[in-house]
Amino acid sequence: MSFTNTMVNLWNNMGFSTFTWQQGVMIGISLILLFLAIGKKFEPFLLLPIAFGMLLVNLPLTGLTQEGGLFYYLSFGVNTSIYPCLIFLGIGAMTDFGPLLANPSCLLLGAASQLGVYVTFIVACFAGFTPQEAAAIGIIGGADGPVTIYLTATLANHLLPMIAVSMALVPLIQPPLIHLLTTKKERSIEMHQLRVVTRKEKIIFPIVVILFTCLLFPSIAPLLGMFMLGNLLRESGVTNRLSDTAQNSMMNMFTLLLGISIGSRTAGNEFLQIDTLIILGLGLLAFCISTIGGLLFGKLMCVITKGKINPLIGSAGVAAVPMAARISQVEGRKVNPSNFLLMHAMGPNVAGVIGSSVAAGFLLSIFGVF
Repeated sequence: MSFTNTMVNLWNNMGFSTFTWQQGVMIGISLILLFLAIGKKFEPFLLLPIAFGMLLVNLPLTGLTQEGGLFYYLSFGVNTSIYPCLIFLGIGAMTDFGPLLANPSCLLLGAASQLGVYVTFIVACFAGFTPQEAAAIGIIGGADGPVTIYLTATLANHLLPMIAVSMALVPLIQPPLIHLLTTKKERSIEMHQLRVVTRKEKIIFPIVVILFTCLLFPSIAPLLGMFMLGNLLRESGVTNRLSDTAQNSMMNMFTLLLGISIGSRTAGNEFLQIDTLIILGLGLLAFCISTIGGLLFGKLMCVITKGKINPLIGSAGVAAVPMAARISQVEGRKVNPSNFLLMHAMGPNVAGVIGSSVAAGFLLSIFGVF
């Protein structure tokens, strides 16, 4: 073989030879997402692996997504919804239902914060998406990563990368809406200490919830069942090692695999479409409406209770645990440094997890194949 042919073959085997502008754009987007994850700490545990998976999949000639490639096999966990279910097991083991049980009215705030799911579903249908696609887009409003991925993988798998990336918008959206819809006086309201919830209540609660919700919507059993199992491991007091494993090593491993797998679905020639921008816009709409629904219902509860409920905890009704609750805490302390809303906000926050799961079960029952 001549020197010229050798150099030509060498060039043809380099990524530079087939590098496209779409891949360049996606690599640029991945770098922005890495900055948001590392520099701004926006959902870093999920956004960083997604961004790096996005970077890798847009490097040409790597063979990562071809049959036999690394991403080809990792994607099975997303396509079969195994990753979100196992992550929900870990989230359940990390969740304390005490604030919700101490103040059951938080369930109403969690329900009100699902408004964006249904409004966005209707808007997406009018925008030309199929009912299955509209359901996957609408569930973004629940702001619950595992639920969103579970529903999307089941109903509209091809939209998964766009929908997953849109989940990073939550911390950008809530603070401006909070300032727009609440007054300084409302944000400064201090709430009374919660009652002590007994161990028996905490053990009975996940069992009752799973029986009721899964008899109502059986399709959500894999996801919500793992969530309540994880919580029971935590609260039973007899499976500390299992609870610790679910909360830490298992949770971290499957979060990492989920993020990389989602990022691997963002090849430039598929991701850079008009529909992607539309979905991001609808995701923004869903978050906004859900947050507004929670805040307005929180203001209503504030009026009904004659100022005993701080409306800020209504914004925590979206199921971004515990990020939404932390935002309520931060915004409350900006006005009143002695205000401590975190535990109060965790009630609507975990109620939002149940609410988003029920919403997903409802949509799966109508548009799924169960």
